[in-house]
Order: sequence, then structure tokens, then C-alpha cells
Amino acid sequence: MHRLRNLLTWTWRVLTTPAATLSLAFLTLGGFVGGVMFWGAFNTALELTNTEEFCVSCHEMKTNVYEEMTRTVHFSNRSGVRASCPDCHVPHEWTDKIARKMQASKEVWGKIFGTINTRQKFLDERLRLAQHEWARLKANDSLECRNCHSSVAMDLSKQTERAAEIHTRYLLNGKATCIDCHKGIAHELPNMQGIDPGWKVPEELEGKELPTASPVDELRDAIDRAHSGLLAEGGI
Repeated sequence: MHRLRNLLTWTWRVLTTPAATLSLAFLTLGGFVGGVMFWGAFNTALELTNTEEFCVSCHEMKTNVYEEMTRTVHFSNRSGVRASCPDCHVPHEWTDKIARKMQASKEVWGKIFGTINTRQKFLDERLRLAQHEWARLKANDSLECRNCHSSVAMDLSKQTERAAEIHTRYLLNGKATCIDCHKGIAHELPNMQGIDPGWKVPEELEGKELPTASPVDELRDAIDRAHSGLLAEGGI
């Protein structure tokens, strides 16, 4: 007990002693150790908030957008590569990641005040939320999309003719960015009535038939034409 009291007395004396009486080496070592501990704790907390488990820990996300994502190619596909929430909504570079985290911190208020805590509230806010995210991705040139998708690594010869033409005409030269055309690829779209679709048919191609995407599209077009013919003849 006496030793413990002495130890506590010594600790208190060290903590309350003016800094001028401490050696530079002690202050440097203490600052280094404290900095390492703070940095480790900060990065641990940062990475914990950068996991899919954290993102879907509230029912607003789990029963709405996450449920929708499980039905898309980003969740289940032939290669077995799965994109999680932070892959699409958080940049990988540290500085961009910190900026995104600071921006997203205000979403905590939405959780506290129950902005979208019911399905109906979520549906009512869906268009506004989607437009906010589209604008963010437009402003940063679809940075999160480029976490995985690189235009430099694209093999246009393996894309459909339509996709290769659009990517060459708009994406590779920077006239458009991913989110301009690829809305609703991981979550269901809101009511798109009156919403700019992003990519539009160039004036020189208006009124002309665009390149067919694939043999499947050709078959679908043939079926549609045959169906239209039967309707016109009164066969159905």
C-alpha cells in the first residue's frame, strides 16, 4: 500500500511539474508515443466506419438501399467480385476519404431526427437523395467508380458495339463521366420523369438506328416487330 501511494505521488508530481523542468528527450518521446497512440486509434475508428457492416447497421440502409443492392451484379456475379458500400461511396485515397467522411458526418443528424426511418419517408426522399449523390459523383468525376473501373484498362473490343462507341465518343475524351449514363446500377431508380438521362443521342445520329448492342437485342427487336405486326393485323 505504501509503495502504491509513493507511485501515485510520483506520478502526480510528474504530471503537475512545469514543462520547463522536463528534459527535451522526455517531451519528444512522450509526444511521439502519444502521437502514435492517437494515430492508431483514429485510423482504427476510421476503418471501422468504412465497412459494409457499419453502413448497414441502421435499418434505414439495410432494409432499403442494401436490400436493393443484393439483387444487382455488384453484389453477385460470375467472377465472385463484390462491391461493398464504401467501395462505391467512399474514395480510396486518404485525403479524399477524410473529406468524404467529413461531408457525410451530417448524415448523423438525419439518423437522430429520423429523416428516413420508415419506408414511406425513404421513398418520398428518394429522388432528392439520388440527385444529391449523382451531383457529388459528377463533381468528382465519378471518383468512386474509378476505384475499380479504369478507362485506361478498358478493352473496347470486348464491349458491345454500342458501349464501345459511347465510351469512345464521350468517356475517353472526358466529355462525360460514369454517373452521367450509369444511374441505378446498384440501387433502384426514383421516378425519372423529367430527369435528364445524361447521355443523349448525338444530333448527327438522331433519326438513325444506333448500332445493335448484341444478338440478344436483335432477337428482341425481331420479336417486337413480329408482335407489332400481329397486333396491326388483329391476330392477337
